[in-house]
Amino acid sequence: MADIIKRNKALAVSPLKVSQPVGASLAFLGVNRAIPMMHGSQGCTAFGKVFFVRHFREPIPLQTTAMDQTSTVLGADDNVIDGLRAIAEKSRPALIGLPTTGLSETQGADIHRLAKQFHSACPEYADIPVVPVVTPDFSGCLESGYALAVKAMIDVLVPQGSSVGKRHKQVNVLAGSLLTPGDIEHIKDLVEGFGLRPVVLPDIADSLDGHLTDAESSPVTTGGTPVSEIVSMGESVATLVIGRSLDDAADLLRERTRVPDFRFDTLMGLEAVDAFVHALAQISGQPVPEKLERQRAQLQDAMVDTHFMLGFARVAIAGDPDLLYGFARLVADMGCEVSAAVAPSRAPVLLDVPAAEVKLGDLEDLELAAREHGVNLVISNSHAVETAHRLGVPLLRAGFPQYDLIGGYQRLWVGYRGTRQTLFDLANLLVSNGHHEIPAYHSIYNPPAEASHASSAPGPTH
Repeated sequence: MADIIKRNKALAVSPLKVSQPVGASLAFLGVNRAIPMMHGSQGCTAFGKVFFVRHFREPIPLQTTAMDQTSTVLGADDNVIDGLRAIAEKSRPALIGLPTTGLSETQGADIHRLAKQFHSACPEYADIPVVPVVTPDFSGCLESGYALAVKAMIDVLVPQGSSVGKRHKQVNVLAGSLLTPGDIEHIKDLVEGFGLRPVVLPDIADSLDGHLTDAESSPVTTGGTPVSEIVSMGESVATLVIGRSLDDAADLLRERTRVPDFRFDTLMGLEAVDAFVHALAQISGQPVPEKLERQRAQLQDAMVDTHFMLGFARVAIAGDPDLLYGFARLVADMGCEVSAAVAPSRAPVLLDVPAAEVKLGDLEDLELAAREHGVNLVISNSHAVETAHRLGVPLLRAGFPQYDLIGGYQRLWVGYRGTRQTLFDLANLLVSNGHHEIPAYHSIYNPPAEASHASSAPGPTH
């Protein structure tokens, strides 16, 4: 069990954290014809929008209640009602997400009351669900804001009742913030490979995967999970939960619908993917496809090929808790030492990170720990470029945001295929920085002469 080291600074020197409202907005962007409206100042929304555009390189529909000095002091209830009315009238979205910010939370907004008040004042828009969620940016991080939004969508959209298995091929997938659009697309392929139909919440693989459309622009999301599919989640045969941060949302869904669930902290690494594939086989009653058997064998071969370079490497990782745990578990299983681990906020999964301690802090804390223990590689988002440069080690970009790498948002990390490529990338980065040379082929697969005489084995094996 890792020791959790609390912050001892009054400020962030080199910020790692991405705020809760941005995380909540990301979750809403995975719903078809949806639009998030942050309750806060214009600057709060503009900052988040810049992050999204630089990361996904796509136009992002994002609105604001535009609180100013007067409304902050005297009350901003009218800003919310007027903003919701304007969006409903002009765009007719299928869903409006309403996350709060630090400004509106400090001002004391009752966001749930305002959502009800809007529908009372504008009954003509009663068919447009409004999902309020409390996400002050002075606590938590992107992951926690995202998880709160997923739980809020389940609370507003999924009805009480028990029709479990009515749609006998339908499987719910609660997709955590650690997953990229490329990850979710691959997960959907895995589910469909067992003859099942996934309903993903939220599905950013369909809305933020970087595809051209006929329309020049859209005021709402293009693609994502339809609201009608979310409403039907209680009719599924099972729920797959990816990321421990979604445990509260999964608890609510199971309590409300009685649909059994299977939970996975990560889908990186042989053991984790095996568990996921076994669950799919159990749910579907189908055998594992030969294609997956071959991908598993390819991953095993990659583990053999890369353990020479990864063994005993010292790695520093900074990211949201689920992401941090996933990468730490993967590299530790390959023989690496997690010498420095930093998360922006506390979460239960941090206790299981395979490291001596996890620091709650920023990238300065990561750099200081890395210098103290010595590291060969850093894993973090694009904010860590200068950190890795000062440490003189390579950086594997992972997480949000990635603004200096084309296609980083689409990267596949999970499954047998994603894990295999991740191991190759880790090994190549270490070799390029002189951690280990790649062993010669004959030294790996041909034993010394004296060992050959001592063994009766017919030939070298893995």
